[in-house]
Amino acid sequence: MRRQRNIKIVATLGPSSSDYETIKALHLAGADVFRLNMSHGSHNEIAKRHQIIRQIENELDSPIAILADLQGPKLRVGEFANGVEELIVGEKFRLDLLDEKGSKNRVHLPHPEIFQALHEGAHLLINDGKIKLTVEKCGPDFADCSIVIGGEISDRKGVNVPDVILPLAALSEKDRADLDFICGLGIDWLALSFVQRADDIIEASKLVAGRAAIISKIEKPSAVKSFEDILKVSDGIMVARGDLGVELPVQNVPPIQKRLVRKCRAAAKPVIVATQMLESMVESPMPTRAEVSDVATAIYEGSDAIMLSAESAAGQFPIQAVETMNNVAIEVESDPTYTEVMEASRRAKRNSVADGIVSAAREIAETTDIKAICCFTQTGTTALLTARERPRVPIIALSSEIGTARRLALTWGTNCVLSGNKTRFKEAVVSAVRAALAEGLADETEQVVITAGVPFNITGTTNILRVAPCNERMIYAMDPE
Repeated sequence: MRRQRNIKIVATLGPSSSDYETIKALHLAGADVFRLNMSHGSHNEIAKRHQIIRQIENELDSPIAILADLQGPKLRVGEFANGVEELIVGEKFRLDLLDEKGSKNRVHLPHPEIFQALHEGAHLLINDGKIKLTVEKCGPDFADCSIVIGGEISDRKGVNVPDVILPLAALSEKDRADLDFICGLGIDWLALSFVQRADDIIEASKLVAGRAAIISKIEKPSAVKSFEDILKVSDGIMVARGDLGVELPVQNVPPIQKRLVRKCRAAAKPVIVATQMLESMVESPMPTRAEVSDVATAIYEGSDAIMLSAESAAGQFPIQAVETMNNVAIEVESDPTYTEVMEASRRAKRNSVADGIVSAAREIAETTDIKAICCFTQTGTTALLTARERPRVPIIALSSEIGTARRLALTWGTNCVLSGNKTRFKEAVVSAVRAALAEGLADETEQVVITAGVPFNITGTTNILRVAPCNERMIYAMDPE
């Protein structure tokens, strides 16, 4: 489905967006990718949403990406005898392995791996950073802390440990069960939560076994430090600003976001900016001016996608939230400053034939009257390289693989079209021209640039660049049988 913008929109499905009518309305409003949050909802509920998405995809003949987001190793305190306690600044508080209900002085923390990694002076953040503790003394089964920031603490509140790399398994038992289920169902992207090191992705990749592309969620300081290694073994990145803003000072998050987006673009890997983008639209039909500015900033930075979480999953105005994102994106991308920023920030190491061809295609498209760049791609790599160039003209990604077309729905500027298997270059040229005409990107008097690889249907063979007229008669006249 042709969009009037290049950046993609990810919408999370949930209680507010589980039925056929709402999911279809979200897609028509602008959602290119649907996120299934494995932290919420049963397998039956997830399967139903998956089925509806695929039904809509078939009805509209529009490849849709499905992103499944694993919960990850979420750390939580135990329960309190009174249900809730008030922690006072300056007082002492103990975390331990005793399976007893907590009090104002202590609480059960059922994660021995935390105690193994803690050291004196380390910080513990509870309830999304609202409570802060400093470790004064610790052992293999306890941590005696002083309360730096007090507040109300209650049952099962989350715990963040920003100062140490925890010896946690990359995937919990729940994650492994969810992974096997969702990959068996059929998804395009799998997001890993609380990634700490590159080995976490490598471990998950073995379990995925090629059934989905992997997105690493950057939400821990250790992931930021190891980002270069994580990026190398990931297929995409999500800048998950929620937990990142808990574990790091909030003022650190914007420059990290900008830095990670640029590195992802240079590596030709899609990057999503996520969390609280239009948070007020959970309860209001209108966003705040600051939220609109935040969305615009992510677009100006060159992100591949922006994501709605609670806004579309549990909010009162899911469709309006998608429409708002769509409208902001259209407005920003029509700004000449946006084009200037995209072109000024081109930064890539080109060392392959495909690199040279997509760069040349972009150059030709921008210096002559070319209406679109049509790239044939088996695995998606050529389309990713083309998108990295951020050309001024639309990109049509043609593939014989439905999985490739779906995955590319997350990538900046790609209009994904299923082309069927090709055996001859003239056949490919005709197919590309028909796609440009069908998408309304060109008419018969105009031209497109085509990139492809010969022999066809073989990975990594991009070796042809062709400027072609959109008039089939001229194509056959130029290339007679």
